Amino acid sequence: MIRRFPAALLAALFTAIPLLAQDVTTPREHFGFDIGADRTLADWGALTSYFERLARESDRVVVDTLGPSTAGNPFVMLIITSPANHARLDELHAIQMKLADPRLVADAAELDRLFSEGKTVVLITQGIHATEVGASQMSANLAYELATSNSDKIREILDNVILLQIPSLNPDGLQWVADWYMQNVGTEFEAAPLPWLYHYYTGHDNNRDWYAFTQVETVLTVEKAHNAWHPQIVHDVHQMGGNGARIFFPPYIEPWEPNVDPALTTAVNQLGTYMAAELTAQGKKGVVVNAQYDAFSPARAYMHYHGAARILSETASATMATPVVIPPERLGPGRNFDAGERSWNFPNPWEGGAWGLPDIVEYQKSGALALLTNAAKNRRYWLENFYGINKRAVDKWEAWPDAWVIPAGQDNESGITYALRMLTMADVEVHRVDQDFDIDGVTFPAGSWVVPMNQPYASFANTMFEVQHYPDLREYPGGPPQRPYDVTAHTLGYLLDFDAVAVDGSLSVEMSQPIDVPEFAFTLPEHLTGPDVPRVALYKSWDEPMPEGWQRWVFDQFEMQYDTLHDADIRSGALADYDVLIFQAQSAASITNGFAAGVVPPAYAGGLGSAGTAAVRAFVERGGRAIAIEGATDFLKDLFDLGIRDVTTDLSLTEFYIPGSILRLQLDDSSELTRGMRDETAAWYWQSSMAFEVNDARVRVAARYGSGDPLLSGWVLGGEYVAGRPALLEADIGEGSVVLFGFQPNYRAQTLATWPLLFNSIRK
Repeated sequence: MIRRFPAALLAALFTAIPLLAQDVTTPREHFGFDIGADRTLADWGALTSYFERLARESDRVVVDTLGPSTAGNPFVMLIITSPANHARLDELHAIQMKLADPRLVADAAELDRLFSEGKTVVLITQGIHATEVGASQMSANLAYELATSNSDKIREILDNVILLQIPSLNPDGLQWVADWYMQNVGTEFEAAPLPWLYHYYTGHDNNRDWYAFTQVETVLTVEKAHNAWHPQIVHDVHQMGGNGARIFFPPYIEPWEPNVDPALTTAVNQLGTYMAAELTAQGKKGVVVNAQYDAFSPARAYMHYHGAARILSETASATMATPVVIPPERLGPGRNFDAGERSWNFPNPWEGGAWGLPDIVEYQKSGALALLTNAAKNRRYWLENFYGINKRAVDKWEAWPDAWVIPAGQDNESGITYALRMLTMADVEVHRVDQDFDIDGVTFPAGSWVVPMNQPYASFANTMFEVQHYPDLREYPGGPPQRPYDVTAHTLGYLLDFDAVAVDGSLSVEMSQPIDVPEFAFTLPEHLTGPDVPRVALYKSWDEPMPEGWQRWVFDQFEMQYDTLHDADIRSGALADYDVLIFQAQSAASITNGFAAGVVPPAYAGGLGSAGTAAVRAFVERGGRAIAIEGATDFLKDLFDLGIRDVTTDLSLTEFYIPGSILRLQLDDSSELTRGMRDETAAWYWQSSMAFEVNDARVRVAARYGSGDPLLSGWVLGGEYVAGRPALLEADIGEGSVVLFGFQPNYRAQTLATWPLLFNSIRK
């Protein structure tokens, strides 16, 4: 007879019996070296096998494979807590879900019970940027200590915290970087950069995907960690440049995105400052707060709209796993602090010297343990604050409208579906109304979509729908602009080309239950689907730019036929097999010269060179079409001696600055490039974008930035310099043609509004 014991009894037994020291394999025993040692990197296979080993040997660790990565590697999450908590994990999860949605809490008595019994849920994410090698290496040391230590500090953490640890948000990149580094370590190319993007599609931009949810790894993390658990705290472990502070913690500098609850801002401030205090008390130098990083873009801060404090830590880098020596004179000013001087937010400067992977791993592990200590000691605070943030959202902020409505009957169904996918994947409740209805004096047709703003994650919806008005921040009065850490706009209606209406008033009409996440159907235009489609080549440099990777992602979603060509392919005559050649945003120098000899192994050095450049010229003159975007337009301009120039080139930052905003774009309906489009749309403009002056009879203007004030969303300084200026050009060259985009038509796979311009340009 099998006897089954109630979970509550098991939990009580585990609580009563002290945790015993367990025979758990150490990292050194498993890897054969001290994890985090100079000039050594454990690859993903070795790391995952260690986590599985920990789970077999320790009753504090469970490994959950969330799914396959882009390249098919296992994407794993560890759940680490006390055996007693593991025994009642379903019950603790149910408590967390009620705190996440206050509508599920029956009364004050139940709420007090939830606060008393619940645990702080912490998500630690590591290794999203694969060349920032420390965090994923550190993950093994952190997991081992939590799996084995019986110190009072670790016991307190295990009893009061449920840790969700994702050792690598980018397993593919981790494997590539580890392989690349270990095959070159001890050679002249030990410090060589990886000659391809370290995320298959997005490179460094993979941590800018936290509202569009385009990448496999983002979706797995959002659906199976964030949404599955709704943590109170998320610790995102990164590395930064090596010539400043040794580690950064929040508070962030201004600005904060205005839809973030003030109680979350203060929670982030207190936790980051606590972590800084802990490390400083341990004698660690070079700890800075309130510097470098802001909290504006939701592209990096999904959790801020879901009740969780995002703690970004940034540790100074070495050269991957190779140590460096930083002389004191190289330590200098940063944003809101000076690494060479003591200040309130940088009270114990690091004086320079040797710095390597062991230092990085030690600082990062100490930061993680400080965060977990705070989460444990202040368990009830974190639960109460989390509930309060979500309750205020359910009660609806006064500044928010009562609802957002996406009217039915709009032309761009694809853009609406893309937006609905983003909203519902973020756990925003979206309803469909199957009859005409009136609200706020406006009549909406049947089939319209409604997003009520009295729901837990309404802040996410509001920041996605509303227009951004980024503040005009300067380094000093009258001085140059203070650079945002990321971009300043994310209004979905402009990016995806649809209308959304903010409304106030009651909606007395039957709505559907909240819809599920819709599938997004990518459909190519007809001229790219028939039996006589243009043969397309996308230039793929060994000095690969991120926009090229994003372009591959879009083409792959459409299942479009294309090939990528490297420099040697073009030099050897491969262009004879193609009709269209695309250069995504990349400087002319990088296209022509690539990596310098001696920087990378010889097979990856150099660019198109004179032979490849001549091949591109011949390709166009014999009937091919070359398309260039942003910086790559300089390559074609010089190649064909086009009489154009970027009018913003010589402007100072105090005169002109657009760090990432959405501008009006006026289209010429006589151009084949604008076929099937309205006369105005929205264009993405950032620091690498251009506004042209044209002095060449061969060149035709297909689109211009909006006249007057071109800004739709974000921040523009000196908009008059681009207003009315040509933004999209075409020219006939010999028997072929060129198309030049001054703006980015495929910004992070989000600008559906301008995808048609790019697809229209892909013609024989």
